[in-house]
Amino acid sequence: MSGVTKRSIVILGATGSIGASAVDVIMRHPERFQVAALSAQRQWQVLLELLRRTRAPYAAMLDARAARELGDALRREDLPTRVLQGEEGLCAIATLAEADTVIAGIVGAAGLAPTLAAARAGKRILLANKETLVLGGHLFIEAAREGDATILPIDSEHNAIFQCLPPKRTGGAADCGVRRIVLTASGGPFRSTPIAELEQVTPDAACAHPNWRMGRKISVDSATMMNKGLEVIEAHWLFGAEADAIDVVIHPQSIVHSLVEYVDGSVLAQLGNPDMRTPIAQGLAWPDRIDAGVATLDLARVGALNFALPDAHRFPCLGLAYAALRHGGTAPAVLNAANEVAVAAFLDGRIGFLDIAVTCERTLSHIDPKPLTSFAEALDADEEARRVARQLLCSLNTHRLSA
Repeated sequence: MSGVTKRSIVILGATGSIGASAVDVIMRHPERFQVAALSAQRQWQVLLELLRRTRAPYAAMLDARAARELGDALRREDLPTRVLQGEEGLCAIATLAEADTVIAGIVGAAGLAPTLAAARAGKRILLANKETLVLGGHLFIEAAREGDATILPIDSEHNAIFQCLPPKRTGGAADCGVRRIVLTASGGPFRSTPIAELEQVTPDAACAHPNWRMGRKISVDSATMMNKGLEVIEAHWLFGAEADAIDVVIHPQSIVHSLVEYVDGSVLAQLGNPDMRTPIAQGLAWPDRIDAGVATLDLARVGALNFALPDAHRFPCLGLAYAALRHGGTAPAVLNAANEVAVAAFLDGRIGFLDIAVTCERTLSHIDPKPLTSFAEALDADEEARRVARQLLCSLNTHRLSA
């Protein structure tokens, strides 16, 4: 261990599945890592328990009331953690001078500002927030380059690709001999459900992912394969691969996390049990390797690895993401915002499962994509798309009530 720098970690989105896995890995290696700050939206009780474990000197709550509750609880327990609040508080912990690594695990557009702040501050960023790249991919990559930040993807698929690419590369994927990138997808809980039955599925059924333990929103995205569509957009920006050089295959076992095919015909794949601690540990220790607490992969017990092409009729959201990537500009931001609105409505029981894709498609058709030169423009597009998506949902429900 001599000569290994002890890293100081900020976890944005500590109460989610990424945060829980990150804390588990970090606490296994106290000689290598310490927690500088944790953030959450409003689950202050969960964050309090994490602060008891990590003794982090800083915390940030997006919700002001939750920040006050957390502060009161910390004082009662005589814990010295300083509590910040709002987007300003998130950005403050993301740029702490004493922290060198930021885990960007906030789901949704709320993670954009602190992740961008960390890039501009030159941090080592373990990126799990899709929206930062979906809303303004080239802007974020440019900000990271200007800030001399390091981006290490920790989504299982993008981390797999990262591990299969040459360790020292310049330029895009094609410049290092890559023919195509292949993202794997489990297909979610409905990959074999008759399409006619999908309209009747419940939010609980959509959130029952067969392999991964995730939050409700991302679980629904997995069921619609919108998550894979957003990952295609991410892969384009992270690895400099064109849309036509990024494929998706259904792989129900979630053992092969992604593959890279080279021009000589070689295909490299990263395999492992479906456990987020593996990519998080790889990102935390890179370029070294550390124990993540993950069970050994027993291929003999797995027995078979199956692959299939995704059905465009069953998973229309995947095609919408490819279309948004090819349109460019604000189109990916519009798609992401419409999806967030539609998924929230589905989880609230206000629309059916199939209405998610319908809402996204109609929102995209209502808003012409514009060139993107700033994150302000991306956020404007996000806001406009949310307004249009909500109007479309209202008209959809009104039509059904009158039918």
